[in-house]
Amino acid sequence: MLKLIIAIAVVVVLLLGGGIAYLALWDIPAPTQPVEKVIPDGRLPR
Repeated sequence: MLKLIIAIAVVVVLLLGGGIAYLALWDIPAPTQPVEKVIPDGRLPR
């Protein structure tokens, strides 16, 4: 029974480590759409 628990723990640790490594090395593309926001004249300094 102890060997089964250790094996499950090792699998969980490997899966977590693999997931963390995948997220750390994943090259997420930057957004390509331009952002346009209208700023009212009252908010601009004179």
